[in-house]
Amino acid sequence: MTDTQSEAVRDVTVLNKEGLHARPVMYFVDLASKYNSKVSVTNISRGEEKVDGKSAMEMMLLEATQGCVLRIEACGEDAREAVDALAALVGTGFNTKTVHQPE
Repeated sequence: MTDTQSEAVRDVTVLNKEGLHARPVMYFVDLASKYNSKVSVTNISRGEEKVDGKSAMEMMLLEATQGCVLRIEACGEDAREAVDALAALVGTGFNTKTVHQPE
């Protein structure tokens, strides 16, 4: 790891009622793609392998439902910023109203 490389890891819980379906996955991938760091995600509730956080197809494989814990990892010059932003997105329930106001 060089001086410009850093690593960051954070565990977050999927809060939105629908879990990690197509729309939240696209929000996550779009945000992750704004960063230069490599981003990977693991559904640690299921003990599955890491997937590429910048790939919608791989993110869908996580099958993360409400209550699952995801481990977001990033490696690169903006790793901490990437993990902070992605954890905040998951923490808001992907900006859906179903976190606090279920239908």
